[in-house]
Amino acid sequence: MVVANQKGGVGKTTSTVNLAAALGQLGQRVLVIDLDPQGNASTALSVEHRRGVPSTYDILVDGAALDEVATKSEDLANLWVVPATIDLAGAEIELVSVVARESRLHKAIQAHPLVGTLAEVGEERFDYVLIDCPPSLGLLTLNALVAGDEMLIPIQAEYYALEGLGQLLETVDMVKKHLNNRLSVSTILITMYDARTRLAAGVAEEVREHFGDTVLKTAIPRSVRVSEAPSYGQTVIAYDPVSPGALSYLEAAREIISKGANQ
Repeated sequence: MVVANQKGGVGKTTSTVNLAAALGQLGQRVLVIDLDPQGNASTALSVEHRRGVPSTYDILVDGAALDEVATKSEDLANLWVVPATIDLAGAEIELVSVVARESRLHKAIQAHPLVGTLAEVGEERFDYVLIDCPPSLGLLTLNALVAGDEMLIPIQAEYYALEGLGQLLETVDMVKKHLNNRLSVSTILITMYDARTRLAAGVAEEVREHFGDTVLKTAIPRSVRVSEAPSYGQTVIAYDPVSPGALSYLEAAREIISKGANQ
């Protein structure tokens, strides 16, 4: 599942790490791949990502094996993380001359011994692979879109929410047509929802009208706790498990699991 939106500040990384932690808590085995050179997902999941640490850069540029780079989270149940380092910032340039550069991540994921169907891999397999993308539509995000089966788009409940979404959906259509016909926008998550404002309610209504059942019923509220958690190297699920933000992410994770079970 690719978590992408080229618009910055929509709660993309926050949603990736908190949904991953919530899914893990609900008994799902989750692999998080941090594909953003800023490494914010790695920070929130308390995984070392200083320069030189094996990371997504080594997978994309050097062809390192995914299972050798992934590390198990010490603090969170059922969670493995492939960190991103600042080296990733140069990966787009280094990949320009590489053959089949847009499918490097797909190949690495498929080669992981715990990726596959229950019949192929058994009970130890990953239930979810979540890919956190940078806020752009460059080669890193393209690698994610080619690797993914599903896409989760976080949309903030604010005035400019739908701006730029057309461009993202056009890119998805192009990828489907030419590179990955499995890809579908399966989930849209409304973030930074402020129930006190008419604007938030209006944006949410517009998004639901436009995308129907793809939009999760659970919206993530604007929350200080959610914003504070990464500064302690934690998800809000671990930082304040009974806060509205944590409970909303848990509820959203439950919805994602039940949607998957119904497909």
